[in-house]
Amino acid sequence: MKVNIKQIIVGILCLLISVVSLAQSKKSVEIILPSTSVPRIKFGAERLQKALEAAGYNTSFIDFSRKHNRKKGVKQISLSLDTTIKIPKEGFILKANNQLTTLTASDPTGVLYGTLELADRIATTKELPQLLDITDAPEMVLRGQCIGLQKPYYLPGRDVYEYPYTPETFPWFYDKQLWVQVLDSMVNNRMNSLYLWNGHPFASLVKLKDYPYAVEVSEETFKKNEEIFTFLTQEADKRGIWVIQMFYNIIVSKPFAEKHNLKTQERERPIIPIIADYTRKSIAAFVEKYPNVGLMVCLGEAMEGVGNDDIEWFTKTIIPGVQDGLKALGKKEEPPIVLRAHDTDAPSVMKAALPLYKNLYTVAKFNGEALTYQRPRGAWAELHQTLSNLGSVHIENVHILANLEPFRYASPKFIQESVIGMHEVMGGNGLHLYPQASYWDWPYSADRVKNGDRLLQIERDWMWYKAWSRYAWKAKRDRRAEIDFWCAQLGHRFGLSKQDANNILIAYEETGEIAPKLLRRFGITDGNRQTLTLGMLMSQLINPYRFGLFELLYECEAPEGEMLITYADKEWNGVPHVGETPVQVIQDVKDHADKAVKAIDAVAAKVSTDKEEFERIRSDVYAYKALAYHFAYKAQAALYVLRYKYSEDLTDLEKALPLLEKSVAYYKELAQLTKETYLYANSMQTQQRKIPLRGANGNYKHWTEVLLPFEKELSHFKHKLDSLKNNNQVKEVAITPLKNASVKLQGDYSWYTIDSLAQPFVDTLVSIKAYSKELKGLKGVQMKWASQIKNGTSLTFTVQKPVKVLVGFFQPQRAAFKRDTTFLKAPELETNASANDYGQAETKIANAIVIPGLPQLHIHSYDFKAGTNTLKLANGVALILGFIDAEAPLQMHDAGLYESGNRKQVDWLFE
Repeated sequence: MKVNIKQIIVGILCLLISVVSLAQSKKSVEIILPSTSVPRIKFGAERLQKALEAAGYNTSFIDFSRKHNRKKGVKQISLSLDTTIKIPKEGFILKANNQLTTLTASDPTGVLYGTLELADRIATTKELPQLLDITDAPEMVLRGQCIGLQKPYYLPGRDVYEYPYTPETFPWFYDKQLWVQVLDSMVNNRMNSLYLWNGHPFASLVKLKDYPYAVEVSEETFKKNEEIFTFLTQEADKRGIWVIQMFYNIIVSKPFAEKHNLKTQERERPIIPIIADYTRKSIAAFVEKYPNVGLMVCLGEAMEGVGNDDIEWFTKTIIPGVQDGLKALGKKEEPPIVLRAHDTDAPSVMKAALPLYKNLYTVAKFNGEALTYQRPRGAWAELHQTLSNLGSVHIENVHILANLEPFRYASPKFIQESVIGMHEVMGGNGLHLYPQASYWDWPYSADRVKNGDRLLQIERDWMWYKAWSRYAWKAKRDRRAEIDFWCAQLGHRFGLSKQDANNILIAYEETGEIAPKLLRRFGITDGNRQTLTLGMLMSQLINPYRFGLFELLYECEAPEGEMLITYADKEWNGVPHVGETPVQVIQDVKDHADKAVKAIDAVAAKVSTDKEEFERIRSDVYAYKALAYHFAYKAQAALYVLRYKYSEDLTDLEKALPLLEKSVAYYKELAQLTKETYLYANSMQTQQRKIPLRGANGNYKHWTEVLLPFEKELSHFKHKLDSLKNNNQVKEVAITPLKNASVKLQGDYSWYTIDSLAQPFVDTLVSIKAYSKELKGLKGVQMKWASQIKNGTSLTFTVQKPVKVLVGFFQPQRAAFKRDTTFLKAPELETNASANDYGQAETKIANAIVIPGLPQLHIHSYDFKAGTNTLKLANGVALILGFIDAEAPLQMHDAGLYESGNRKQVDWLFE
């Protein structure tokens, strides 16, 4: 038989072609697009296409109008919009039956999320699923993260929050590649809102016909701002992300302020027509130019936030400005406005606003400016519940995280429990998430890395963003399944088995308990004036009221329990303890730290990828241990010192000494651990930071700086203890008498001299009974009690040299969020960022004066330069106690004066 070689070769080639053709047909997928394919559907389809091609599939797009019968061996994925199906907003139905996969949603974002879900599954298995039946939708309506266009420091000649959009101040803002990375990470986490925080953004983004001089940037920068803002909003929209521009009230542009001889911001200033008109027209121009961008309004901080002014400003300036912009566009659809419930009576504002504007949201802080407790209680929870019951969506704001920075934090367990608490306790149905650390230094983290490079927050803290967004989508997930999920995530990142990756998860979850427990049992405030990871002075632990204790932290943002001073008092008097105690937390944080270190060490030798980042995580775990043990020993020492107040037994102080020594030793370890790994602890490096030490001009931002004051504190204590042991008595810190400065008042005022029976008010007979001894002889200004309540205080004076004005603030017992209608509230940085513009935030002398029948009184001081100045205080009664030279020694202390008698303090042992 004659063999035809040519025929054999042709046959083989045909066979190969048919095999290849069959293989190709088996790996071919047609993606059928809906007839209406908006950008976010196309974006999702393209992401799906990339996942398929990475898995080895050939893909093609087919428009629904050109839909044809499926070819044999070719798989199809049909994407469709159906507004008639009953599914929550952004939800989707995903089904697969061998060759055909269908994705149905009632809105484009639902289609987008469905394609991403399918793409994720393909990326995991490297195959298009054969069988699938999923219906999914987010539980929280809004799921967003924020970025601050702000800095760790003030700009020259500027005040807080005043940062025009410029390449010099925010070079990253103009980086399109970075924005794409940020937006991609958000859509991967199914986040649908991006908040941009700034004091007054309008003068960087719009021009006003009536106020052309108000623009704060050059023409070149203005065009760059237009370009990048348009790019950002378009790229966000295709990913289903709503950009929300936040702004504070009332702040105006610097050129506008200078033109009209005004301050850019002045909390006590009433609403004036020129500012209202400028703000309304700024908002109108912004809405007209960027109609798809939402607005978030902060009525507090830069204006007196409680009273009729906030209602009037919102209803007669903000909302009309938005409506003016819509009218200019010829649009009726209202863009959303988010009202921030901060330093304002949000329920009253919403009640007045809802009849005028329907598309309103509210947002409030979940745990203040920290993360402390998963299920807030008391008045704080009640405020959130009230807002959520208004009928609009209420958003929970995870804000600043002052107790977490700068160390890595990603405890899925704590985060999941917090989101469940948002639903069950607070009534929240939205998430507004801050960066885990370094908010003021975006986009960089505080890590010190080789060659001076900087780590990006979205890369370093990927697990923080993923955890919050995962549980915002669905909160109640099976715990065992969640452990498997996170172990898979960590195992993939670090080249580990799930079993080994579980050790990293354990380290994260154990360290995740330390900072929340420390702050809620020992802290002064939930605000960012305290940097928890830098530690606390002993005087702050044993006399927290002297440092402006923010009681809401203990009453609402912690489980029921006791402070150190409460525990010590109960212990001495034999009263039963209640709830979570300091002694319990002292042991807890040490246990958490020990477990975390054991877990992270167990896996260290097995990590095969991203070893540098693993070592940074490991270093953070060791830092948390040093921090936990530092606090634990210091708190134990504090309990013995507090016991000494009652016992006057030196044995108690002797027991405190070795504990304080151990505390300092662990702080040295913490300083050493962070010396080469972190640039700073806190990203806010201005005079607003007070605890443990004043942070003006970037001072005391690193553990190596704070170590010295802690060592001095220990040295003072040793010296005082030696003196007590040798003499059984020791003098408290000497207080220097204060002298009157020369001052000339404008207006018809009378003076009074501080002494027993002195009367500080013109129209009442109340008189001073007792006073801190350095005040004797100071000349105060008699004020009118009734006028202070109705009109506030405005005192104009002239001085030849810089002075301090001493102001006494009464401390009445008031319910949370209830404005005292009689007494002026002392400056409080938690609600008023300008509360230290004159150095007035700190209590200089606590419990300084006794006036029978009136509350306790603390003294604060206001700094003024030479020349003519005006002291402006909001409505409420306060004492004007006198003027002293700016350089006069004003010793901070607690005078311990009460109407019931003097109370012993022991701060002097450490000062």
